[in-house]
Amino acid sequence: MRILGLDFGSKTVGVAVSDELLITAQGVEIIRRKSPAKLRQTLARIEELVGEYGVDRIVLGYPKNMNNTEGERCEKTKEFKEMLEKRCHLPVILWDERLTTVAADRSMIETGIRRENRKEYVDEIAAIFILQGYLDYLANHTQEK
Repeated sequence: MRILGLDFGSKTVGVAVSDELLITAQGVEIIRRKSPAKLRQTLARIEELVGEYGVDRIVLGYPKNMNNTEGERCEKTKEFKEMLEKRCHLPVILWDERLTTVAADRSMIETGIRRENRKEYVDEIAAIFILQGYLDYLANHTQEK
């Protein structure tokens, strides 16, 4: 059993996958979208990854505002969640992703990745942070595994 973690953005989707023991999250790739409205290829690629890694659940970053309100990005994320569930026939869990992009950026600064190269990796690293947060939650709530 593995879990796929996604950081859904208007131009890219960062992808991470758990190990089979549900302990760690590893980055897989960044799916680049040609248009914010076109999701068919993105969904097809996610479906391929689900099969390739034997995924049985998807964790999707949920971009709430810092004051805990939901904005336009939350609506788009909910629509994407519904599309994923129909396409992949798996449960999709929305996971609060506040500050994951900031944490991903800090992590890259600490490891010495140059500023011009950070944008290339930030979505994948954010997906790792989203998934790792969920895995850590599961580890502390073992009855939900």
